Amino acid sequence: MMDWDKLRIFHAVADKGSLTHAGEVLHLSQSAVSRQIRALEESLSVTLFHRHARGLILTEQGELLFDATSQMVRRLDAAAARIRDSEDEVFGELRVTTTTGFGTLWLAPRLAALYSKYPALKIDLMLEERVLDLPMREADVAIRMKEPQQADLIRKRLMQIKMRLFATPKYLEEHGTPTTMDEMTSHRLICQHAGTAQVAAGALLVAELMSHDIPSTLTVNNYFGVLQAVLNHLGIGVLPDYVTEDSPHLIRVLPEVESAEVPVFLAYPEELRHSKRVAAFRDFVMDEIMSFRRRQQD
Repeated sequence: MMDWDKLRIFHAVADKGSLTHAGEVLHLSQSAVSRQIRALEESLSVTLFHRHARGLILTEQGELLFDATSQMVRRLDAAAARIRDSEDEVFGELRVTTTTGFGTLWLAPRLAALYSKYPALKIDLMLEERVLDLPMREADVAIRMKEPQQADLIRKRLMQIKMRLFATPKYLEEHGTPTTMDEMTSHRLICQHAGTAQVAAGALLVAELMSHDIPSTLTVNNYFGVLQAVLNHLGIGVLPDYVTEDSPHLIRVLPEVESAEVPVFLAYPEELRHSKRVAAFRDFVMDEIMSFRRRQQD
């Protein structure tokens, strides 16, 4: 059976790519780290690292072992998180992933309500279009614009959103308000680039608008950037309908033009079903969605 201690040292070396840096993390001398790696290689009868001037590079066998130790580390982190979740307190780190647009425009402005209720929470907000692997514990909770397909996930449908056209009163005063799609050729269109990772409904709307030969455009790779450009009167922007909640002065342009509905889902791994942190975050998001819906209906 493999020695846990040697595996821990191997993982640190593979992660850092250097005996010295691994030693610093583990508070061991470089020679002690080197000795343990040599002993592990001897016990497995394989070479785990190629030694290069620039550092250490994993061999094929080393890659296999690193995959295994990485899974072990994630599982141990998950177990530690569950153990730390006390019966009635909500504290510790919660890693939340969502898209840059939703994270910056909808979620971040509302987090004050969550922190005021649970001041000991440490939220790590990971905003990226890449879908992080929840069962492999790349994140604890995800909010996504399509239903997650991975098994072993608890998923909850939060709301529907649509992409629409918005501009500031100042921009429209200076450039006029288009009343038909053809009149968009007299305006600058601000949107996500067609090739950017985004929801299909948004990409289709942009493609339809672009087919009208709009001469001046500004494309940004996330909706936060699109909103900043719109707020600075640069043109008419394609934005999710929820932006009007925090930017109520924006005017909707061509009200009949909008994308298909985009569902928003919250998901987390089955193994975090009893996590107090996850439950607190889930309930906070649900409460915010409910009050958001009520305000939309008023």
